[in-house]
Amino acid sequence: MAGHSARLAAPASVSEASPKTAAKSADFVRSLDRGIAVIRAFSADHPARTASEVARSIGINLSSARRFLLTLADLGYVQIDGRRFRLSPKVLDLGYTHPFNRRLPDVAMPHLERLVSTVQESCSLSILEDGEIVYVAQATTRRLMRIAITVGTRVPAHATAMGWVLLAGQPDGWLDTYLASAPLHKNAIRRVRRDGYATADQELEESLRSIAAPIKDREGRVIAAINVTVHASSRTADTMKTQVLRPLLDTAKAIQDDLEWPTPTEHPGRRSAAC
Repeated sequence: MAGHSARLAAPASVSEASPKTAAKSADFVRSLDRGIAVIRAFSADHPARTASEVARSIGINLSSARRFLLTLADLGYVQIDGRRFRLSPKVLDLGYTHPFNRRLPDVAMPHLERLVSTVQESCSLSILEDGEIVYVAQATTRRLMRIAITVGTRVPAHATAMGWVLLAGQPDGWLDTYLASAPLHKNAIRRVRRDGYATADQELEESLRSIAAPIKDREGRVIAAINVTVHASSRTADTMKTQVLRPLLDTAKAIQDDLEWPTPTEHPGRRSAAC
């Protein structure tokens, strides 16, 4: 599971989420759109690119791509290595300036760590952005053979159990638009909506099994997803449901409860129950 990008952002509200930008308004700033596209041109598969490669990947001319890259370099968001450019760690700051992105991982991490301690498997937390999931927190086992995902990794939503959970939380109109160009049948999403969780048994990644559950806001909208991923040799699909599902759902509920509580300054002694 790869596909790294450093930009994180809070998920759009259910009514605003869109797989593609809608019709451009009169206030649309095309240069800003292109600057963001330049940042998104980098990924785990392409961590370093020349200006020509960036220009081709997003469909702009070479001189424009170079100006954008040099401007981002002056601002500290891009590093220059000879003829190649790469994103700097400062890009992560763009996402973490949003209160949601700061609060969600902070609230979730103690629960993720307890979940790992309970099931002895790695777990992750993600949000949905532009038809992709973005990993915003993770907790891993201490065992020699473990599954670790870098925070900031982006993966197409149709390719993970967490993605299915996040897609299932979207309105039908948005989902129909997304599925029109994604290799995923709507029946899979219907099953997730019915069951309240998603499982992937080596369909998405050979030798891996995953089970995922939604995290919802107080209005019942899906704002994030949590998963447990295991090597297929360590657990069967049945034991994933009998041994992992309940702790996973309890953890998702505990995170929801903490997100909905007043701030600690209002109730300094109030703490969450263990998963």
